[in-house]
Formats: sequence, C-alpha cells, structure tokens
Amino acid sequence: MARRSKQSAAEPLRQKLAALISDFEKDLKDGSLRPRVLKLIPAFHILRDLGSSLITEEIPAAVERIIFYLKKYPRKIIHGDELMVVSGIGEWARRVRELRVQQGWSIISGVTAKEMAEAEESGDIKIDGKLLSKIKPDEYVLLNEECDKEAAHRWFQANTIRKMKGVSVQDKLLKFLQANIGKSVTGEELRYVANNRSEWARRVRELRTEEGWPVVTRTSGWPQLAIGAYVLVEDRQAPKHDRKIPDEVRIKVLERDNHKCQKCGWSLDQRSSADPRRLLELHHKTHHVHGGSNTEDNLITLCNVHHDAIHAKKIEIDEYLKSP
Repeated sequence: MARRSKQSAAEPLRQKLAALISDFEKDLKDGSLRPRVLKLIPAFHILRDLGSSLITEEIPAAVERIIFYLKKYPRKIIHGDELMVVSGIGEWARRVRELRVQQGWSIISGVTAKEMAEAEESGDIKIDGKLLSKIKPDEYVLLNEECDKEAAHRWFQANTIRKMKGVSVQDKLLKFLQANIGKSVTGEELRYVANNRSEWARRVRELRTEEGWPVVTRTSGWPQLAIGAYVLVEDRQAPKHDRKIPDEVRIKVLERDNHKCQKCGWSLDQRSSADPRRLLELHHKTHHVHGGSNTEDNLITLCNVHHDAIHAKKIEIDEYLKSP
C-alpha cells in the first residue's frame, strides 16, 4: 500500500531532511548502490511530508490539497510539479482527474488548451498572459472557482455516448451537446466524448460553421461564457445560406450591435425558460438569392423569434427595424 504524506510543522521536517542529506556525503564516497538507495528512502518520505506541510491549513487528503492550491491561483498556469509537491503523492495526476470528473471542477491541461485554441476560428486567446496554444501538456489551469455540481452526471452521459458503435466523432459530439441544450459543457468533456482524439475541436467548429448548429463560446458569440466553455443554445440548425458567414464577420456584427436583437433589445444574458427567445442570429438585409453578401453592412443581429418572423414574411425588414 502506498504511503500517504503527513502534514506537520515544516521547520522540523526541513531540519530532519538536512541532517539526512548531510550524513549521505560519506555514503556517496564509500557505500555500494543498494545501501545508498535504501538510505535515501526516508529523505523522499520527508520531502513529500514537507511539500504537503507547506499548506498550513489542516487538509489531510491529497486531492483536497490540490484543489486548495488551484483555488488560491484561479486562471493561473500551474505546473504539474507544483501539484506533486503540495499533494505529497506520486499519483497526483489521477487526483486531478477525480477533481474534474467526480467533483466537477473546471480544470484544463495544456493538451486540451491547445485543442481548444484550434476550435476558435477568431484566433487564439490568452490566459494568464499566455496563448492557449502555448500552454504545455504538464501545465494546468483552474478556469472557474465554483464547483459544477452537474458535472458527474455529464461525465456519465459522455461515457455512454463515447461507447456508441458506428457513430462518427462529430455525431457523438452533437449528441452530447443536444443532451445538454442551453447548458455549459467543457472542452475536457468534449475531448472525452471524442475518445480523447484531438480532432474534437475541429469537429465542434464544423458543427457551428458548416452544419449551422448554434454552438457558442466566449469568442464566437457569448462573451459572458468562461474560457473553455461550449453551449448548444438551441436544438436547431441555421439555414444553409447563414452558415457561410465567417466567424470574424459574425463577431464584428455582434459587437457592433452590442450582442442585442436590433428589434427588441433582447440579449443572451436575459435567457429564461419561459421566453421563446433562445439565441441571437445574423440576418441578411438583402437575401443571398437577391445578391446579398456576407458583409457587416448587409448583416444585422436579431433574436431567433424575430428572425423567424422575417423569414415567415410576417413583416418586412424596413418595418421590422422600426423602434418597438
């Protein structure tokens, strides 16, 4: 059974470690290999105890020390070696996974961060002064200081969908998003659904840009979202002609219109279960069939309800844009 590190006063541990290292000088000169190894084992145990004792609060469990440390530095890039030190155990990486999967903490690794950056057509974004794509595989970031209580259920969903036979990666991702309509899911969850294949990010982007599913992120239409969060706002696809709008144009139009419907003033942060307005869409003032282009001047932000009203020809665009 693996030895558990012990929290105690740090200074006596330091002194004890220093004494062991000092005595080890003669072993380096005269000892054979195995006696040297055996003599260093207590030093390793003391070093682990010293690392876990740097956290002065009484936190006996390694997994709790890890999240305590991450919560002290949210949205900061933390090296895995730091977590090894404060946890005092060799299996710290498994504990990080438990925090994500079983407890719902939004922790990303450098592997997922790089793939998340690929999903952002508008360009790489920064966290703690570093581009997502440049975070190293053995670095971690706690994105949210609050625990997501529904995460364990979503990981169960993800595991069920992940095991489906004869279903493409993109269809699995869509099924998972459809199982959580209007709810924020994480890049780590999407990666797991895709069986840890790096293509998950590209497939999510294709769902939004080529297939027309309203999957929003912090940089592609919903600035209130946390970094690394994805939301399928509604279970419906945009018309084919609306799927060709480049993300950078889409973002410029949304920003110009203050992320609000230009008819009723509705915005995403006003969403409620009783309101049929679910998402913001871009409408072509001059339709594609009439030669309308995907330019900022020809696009306007509307909520789904009023966008549908125009396409149902219940109202003309000129009348539609009058003050409500």
